[in-house]
Amino acid sequence: MSDIFEDDPADNRSNAPEFSVSELSGSIKKTLEGAFGRVRVRGEIGRVMHARSGHLYYDLKDDKDVIACNTWKGQAARLSVIPEEGMEVIVTGRLSTFGPQSKYNLNVDEVEVAGEGALMAMLEKRKKALAAEGLFDPDRKRPIPYLPEVIGVVTSPSGAVIRDILHRLRDRFPRHVLLWPVAVQGQNCAAEVAAGIKGFNELPVGAAIPRPDLIIVARGGGSTEDLWGFNEEIVARAAAASDIPLISAVGHETDTTLIDYASDKRAPTPTAAAEMAVPVRRELWVTLQEMGARNERSLMGGLERRRQRLSDMSRAMPKITHLLDGPRQRVDQADVRLGQALKNGVHKRVLDLSRLSGRLQPATLRGRLDRQTDRLDSLSRRFERAGKSNLDAWRNTLERRGAMLEALSHKATMARGFALVFDSAGELIKSTKDADRMAEVQFADGRVAIGGGAPVAAPAKPKPKPKAKTSKPDSSDQGSLF
Repeated sequence: MSDIFEDDPADNRSNAPEFSVSELSGSIKKTLEGAFGRVRVRGEIGRVMHARSGHLYYDLKDDKDVIACNTWKGQAARLSVIPEEGMEVIVTGRLSTFGPQSKYNLNVDEVEVAGEGALMAMLEKRKKALAAEGLFDPDRKRPIPYLPEVIGVVTSPSGAVIRDILHRLRDRFPRHVLLWPVAVQGQNCAAEVAAGIKGFNELPVGAAIPRPDLIIVARGGGSTEDLWGFNEEIVARAAAASDIPLISAVGHETDTTLIDYASDKRAPTPTAAAEMAVPVRRELWVTLQEMGARNERSLMGGLERRRQRLSDMSRAMPKITHLLDGPRQRVDQADVRLGQALKNGVHKRVLDLSRLSGRLQPATLRGRLDRQTDRLDSLSRRFERAGKSNLDAWRNTLERRGAMLEALSHKATMARGFALVFDSAGELIKSTKDADRMAEVQFADGRVAIGGGAPVAAPAKPKPKPKAKTSKPDSSDQGSLF
């Protein structure tokens, strides 16, 4: 009987169901997902990998074990906190398996920081990393403009913050305000605030929408989790890269976020940011009046001091009459010396003339005059002969050229039987194309109108100029040059 009820190993092998690898993997997947469903797990973020596809792969670990986690691209865009290595978090998701590698993993769609202490530790770590890059250096911070024309505000359009800023600006010094609406908390806060800062910087100068001279990033008070969007790295980098001076006014005076370190100026409240942005118009007017009065007093005081100094210097200087006494005396002395010098000079020249006149004899003077007269007569005769010779040569040349001109003139041609045809305006007809305009025909002895008109007298020849008469030599003693 014992043999009948004894288990047979061969029978056990034959009764066990057989699974394929895929069937067993699928069964495990269903069992695991059905037993656990959505779970919340607390642990520390380990290795984090950002895939180029946008998916996130990271480890969640404690002091003993590790669970592989993944967040798909669509889920990552909705996370309020992006996982970072070393962060203590509570993740929520569904447990599943990955059959091709025989692994199970947790698909995470929500990440929470496990306690404010962990949140502050992560914030301090991020702050040190950004400070090491130089994003918080005081040397890179720009001064706030004294009186900006346009102010850009990045905040929620429905909160009390924008109303407080506008009210404060209206009381102090009204300015043109541009609002960039953003979410000031939640998962979209960081991306929208960074986009608002970049958007204001990308506005072109002189466009229809004016480019701000100053940016204010503002939000009211709240918890650390509410303000966490302003601690994101993307917001701090956008504030540090802004070419437009930026004032951060996030939370109350005791609240501090990373954008406060990256901005050019931190305001304890949004209202204080508006006060930093513009001066009080009344105070500015009073200051201008005081500076104008001081300028006027300084100018009048300077003029009075210079007038007094000029008066003191004038008393130290001698009078004009005393200054002219010396030059006047020198003029008188020069006048006396000049009169005596003139007399001495005239006397000296009279003596010189007497000595020279004694050397001259009348016969010598007459001989020199006769020689000069003879020379002048000789030159006059030479000039007369040269002039007559030149005139004869010029006359002969003129006559030859006149005869040549007559030979080549159209009149000689016309005397041989040719004629010229003119129109009514006296213009010469040169082509058969203008034959219909013929009005007159000129012959050698006159013009005749076409159609039997009376002959037109030929223009009279100009009378030749009379020949210039050559002048006879002057019979005077000196003769004539021509």
